[in-house]
Amino acid sequence: MTAPPLTDTCEAELLTRVLSALLREDVVGLRTQGTLTQRPDGPWIRLAAGSDDALLLPVAEDGYQCEYVARLPLLLRESDGAELTSYDAVLSALRALAEPEDQGGFDAFAEECRQTLETMRLHAATRTEVVDKLGNWTGLGGTLTYETLAARIDHPVYPTARSRSGLTEEQLRAYAPEFHPRFALRWLAVPRESVTLAGALPQSWPTPATLGLPEVRDTHVALPVHPLTVEALTAAGLPDGAMLADRAHLDVVPTLSMRTVATVADPSLHLKLPLATATLGLRNKRTIKPGTLVDGAAGQRLVEAVIAREPRFRDTILHADETTYAHAGHELLAVLCRRYPAGLDDSVVVPLAALLAEAPDGQPVVGHLADRFYGGDPLALLDALLTLLFDWQTTLFGYGIALESHQQNVSVVLRPGDLRLLFKDNDGPRINTERLDAVLPGPWGFDDARTFCTDDGPVADVFATITVHLCAGSYAFGLTEHRLALLDLIRDRLTQAVDRLGDDAGAVLRARVLDAARLPVKAMVTAGTLLSKERSGAADVNKHYTTGPNYLLPGGGSA
Repeated sequence: MTAPPLTDTCEAELLTRVLSALLREDVVGLRTQGTLTQRPDGPWIRLAAGSDDALLLPVAEDGYQCEYVARLPLLLRESDGAELTSYDAVLSALRALAEPEDQGGFDAFAEECRQTLETMRLHAATRTEVVDKLGNWTGLGGTLTYETLAARIDHPVYPTARSRSGLTEEQLRAYAPEFHPRFALRWLAVPRESVTLAGALPQSWPTPATLGLPEVRDTHVALPVHPLTVEALTAAGLPDGAMLADRAHLDVVPTLSMRTVATVADPSLHLKLPLATATLGLRNKRTIKPGTLVDGAAGQRLVEAVIAREPRFRDTILHADETTYAHAGHELLAVLCRRYPAGLDDSVVVPLAALLAEAPDGQPVVGHLADRFYGGDPLALLDALLTLLFDWQTTLFGYGIALESHQQNVSVVLRPGDLRLLFKDNDGPRINTERLDAVLPGPWGFDDARTFCTDDGPVADVFATITVHLCAGSYAFGLTEHRLALLDLIRDRLTQAVDRLGDDAGAVLRARVLDAARLPVKAMVTAGTLLSKERSGAADVNKHYTTGPNYLLPGGGSA
């Protein structure tokens, strides 16, 4: 007897997420111009689509950054009762309602959806194959195992996060973290005078002679190039006098960010390299602007200065060292040498992005970790995590600082009876100089002028969208059986942390986060793909916002 074919649910899952994101971001007025209508099967939102037609979206009450989410993967065209059940049909219908200058963004987003659907199907087909080869779960080498699991689930906000622009299935299998591959880097020998170097490169760094270029051993320095970037870098034009080595060198494994790779010989050394692709939006390029390397080092110096003034965090908040980097003034030719702290070999180090991923035993990773370290109680684990996270992040807010420390940039470090947090990627913060200069006067050496502001608003926005939504609320709404308990826990622990501030900074967080009627919400599809920067007004595609209900209020934030 032949087993029935597996049902492909990937497109329905993708379209449901896409519709929820478009509703949340109010694309073509879907949220603010739509009218809630009750039909026999439940609530629908009706959006007039012309004088004699309308589009209807079936919705359900939610509360995580929007009152409603899509209930079914479809739009209904009222005039003829047609059910639009593919992303192409849905985006075509919404595209017709957009301004002419914005319609190209819908075409680009449709391509993102196509790539995402292909990747989702590939993930579904290869799960057993990949999970069966995962084995190391401890130390920094084990972190890569958890990052493989994290790469196979969806972003809490961006619906097409599994898309990587322009990459083929063969390239994904060879270089993407969800396949846990190993590969060797390519190298470019660049004249020393063309290279800006901060810090000291690792002792294991190859010389041009090691790479088969002995003729430039004394005049050039070797810079790594991701294999996926070689063609784009060559097309863009190599720096004068640069030579691409034929010989690959240094085996690496990709991390969750894909452009950052861990060296096999030393898992505590990660190299962040430019990629000629985009994720989380067409405009979210994975190249590396030299200024972001400067800002990452500046951010590290700043948080170290805060910890020096706040000794209770010295043993619980860990930071990767990001002060060593090199670039040749080119977005496709740069490297950050990230060093993780010593002493983690006996710990389990898990990025927060992996907590809702499926562990090999079938339960979420957070449940797997709770079984090991918290007597099988995931709420106890999340309680300890959130208590420390909120204490640290509210303390930073008191200094006028909010880090772009989303789920990918924070890891929980676990040993029996001990929980710590490990941070990386300190570029892209928002800093209120009025607060910071009063206690830690600069200059701090940030390159990006957008880092600084003179009021609490932008800092509170990053705190809400990153620390609250991504690093706390996402677990309450992702672990449905624990939702109410986790919402209470988040509210209580954040209230305690805010109360500890004990000054006007606490009052600001109370007013703008805990007690606010609405909270800022990232409009990532709008700023990242649908609209140009001129049309969206987004100075930074990762910090462009709409608003949503405050689920921290008693009673939550659903409709």
